[in-house]
Amino acid sequence: MKKVAYTETQMRLAQVLKALGHPARVAIMDHLLKVNACICGDIVNELPLAQPTVSQHLKELKNAGLIQGSIEGNTICYCIDPQDVAELRDYLQNMVETLNPEPEKSCGNKGNIAANFAIKEMVKAKYSLIAAQSPASQNSCCAQDSSPQKIYHIMTDEYNNLAGYNPAADLQLGCGLPTKFARINPGDVVVDLGSGAGNDCFVARHETGVKGKVIGIDFSAAMVQKARQNAQQKNFDNVEFIVGDIEDIPLPKATAQVVVSNCVMNLVPDKVQAFREVFRILKPGGHFSISDIVLTGDLPAKIKNAAEMYAGCVASAILQSDYLEIIKQAGFSNLTIQKNKPIIVPEHILKDYLNPDEIAAYSSRETVIRSLSIYAEKPRD
Repeated sequence: MKKVAYTETQMRLAQVLKALGHPARVAIMDHLLKVNACICGDIVNELPLAQPTVSQHLKELKNAGLIQGSIEGNTICYCIDPQDVAELRDYLQNMVETLNPEPEKSCGNKGNIAANFAIKEMVKAKYSLIAAQSPASQNSCCAQDSSPQKIYHIMTDEYNNLAGYNPAADLQLGCGLPTKFARINPGDVVVDLGSGAGNDCFVARHETGVKGKVIGIDFSAAMVQKARQNAQQKNFDNVEFIVGDIEDIPLPKATAQVVVSNCVMNLVPDKVQAFREVFRILKPGGHFSISDIVLTGDLPAKIKNAAEMYAGCVASAILQSDYLEIIKQAGFSNLTIQKNKPIIVPEHILKDYLNPDEIAAYSSRETVIRSLSIYAEKPRD
């Protein structure tokens, strides 16, 4: 058997990426990067984590060489290792540039297995971190930094007037109200793709009634756990949450009368396969209502290459014409755009990615980022 020899750089990067494979450690790194200073004893007050949890994860990060630390009496002081972070930043930047092909080549199926896996892991880490935060910390995070939550807050629609709405399950990560337009009937089986903390599932359950069933699919185990807790608190026994990949939905064919999804299909690398899966799990005559982000023109390269904007659904958007064509090619009919709204990215977010001249040029153009709510049916034949 041929011996595999890895370079020192490959071994080092594997160690670093493994150390970042937990949302708590990502949260710690995010905080240290934001303050750009050594932290002595007070990092626990900045994170929704208990002291023992923080201490354990700090040790893991220190062992991986990402941070430098010391313990003096009861005081724990930690700093980010600037050289290691610079190397990691350069590696991730090169990866992100590789993962964002030219628009004409990105019609939903990027075709690179390694790249698709990296995209999924990046998004999963971000959304697992969001799931681990309390509502109070989410709000403060959105108010203070350029997280995906902050980006999502410029896209989200209000659920307050929808029956079945559960504020505890609303992480404000959507870009529309697909369940409002989903034409759900009593007794229907509804599948929500990218169900998060369960917000759309609980609205759908109100429509299906106790004789129906709602199944939420999310590939973040942390989100599924949060959704299950929300369902248990409401004593819902006909709402189920499953960990699964939208490109390979863990359900039998012809499971549902209705599929909904809110600003999630956009994040799936292989959108062609994802819509084939939607077609497969729908019963003949069934339909979907999906809200998502699309483009009607080009985005600046600095936005398309930004990992945060990818996780926030903006940099990953494809052309509207390509998106609709993917749906048609999957076999759907009676395609209808139920809602079309512009997404205005505020200047205080743009300035994290563009210089003043670039912001002026971008803002002078017609809005190219749109939120669509789309309906389509699976033929009965």
